[in-house]
Amino acid sequence: MLTVECQVRPQGSKPNALRRSGWIPAVLYGHNGTESLSLVVKAKTAELLVRDAKLHKTPIQVQISDNTWSGQVVLQEVQAHPWKTLQIYHLSFMVAKDAATAA
Repeated sequence: MLTVECQVRPQGSKPNALRRSGWIPAVLYGHNGTESLSLVVKAKTAELLVRDAKLHKTPIQVQISDNTWSGQVVLQEVQAHPWKTLQIYHLSFMVAKDAATAA
């Protein structure tokens, strides 16, 4: 199983500024019912994740350092540049249906 450490995305941060500083914007859906949580992932970690994980299938253990939530998710969507290899713009995670989410 893959493990990813994330941080809560700072309020008012601009996506391009995050990418320039080595972070990829991400969102976590379903961690608390219908709520979503804006996150950031280190760019190198995101590249490895996209390379190793299959969309909607590979279980990923997510740990959020600024939050008490951690649990199992799947990679829902990857937004990337159409032809530049591994230029990732955004990641979407969905809480795995059969995963026990711990607070």
